[in-house]
Amino acid sequence: MVDEDCTRLVLGSMPGEVSLREGRYYAHPRNGFWPIMYGLYGKVPEEDYELRKQFLLRRGIGLWDVLAACERSGSLDSAIRNPEVNEFAPLLGSYPGIRTLFFNGGKAYELFMRHAAPKLAGNMPELVKLPSTSPAYTMPIEAKLEQWRVVAETK
Repeated sequence: MVDEDCTRLVLGSMPGEVSLREGRYYAHPRNGFWPIMYGLYGKVPEEDYELRKQFLLRRGIGLWDVLAACERSGSLDSAIRNPEVNEFAPLLGSYPGIRTLFFNGGKAYELFMRHAAPKLAGNMPELVKLPSTSPAYTMPIEAKLEQWRVVAETK
């Protein structure tokens, strides 16, 4: 989910089972992603997924995943096996306005650094690792929101 106005890209590792089944980013009702993103702007998430996507895109924020595919039982990042990384060079070449990559959790950052970063060479945007919005990462949502504020502050 990206367009020509995006300056920031939030990267997860790989969608969980609920998100894959529903074809929506961060579809699990206990995932804090949407409340956090809306909370950055003092808003409450809309129920309609298309409105949620528009909310982010209007603010120059895109979504994608580090992995295109993997083997995994369940939704936990720790269960990821045989990762296949997305190709970032073509994406960043097509959307040169993207200046910052925000990683939703340590696994997304680790996978990017191991598999994608070496292919980017000198075409590297700024990289920011953030706490996972997954309910499996038990930091209180208020603390996560404070750390995620950098997304709204970065243009």
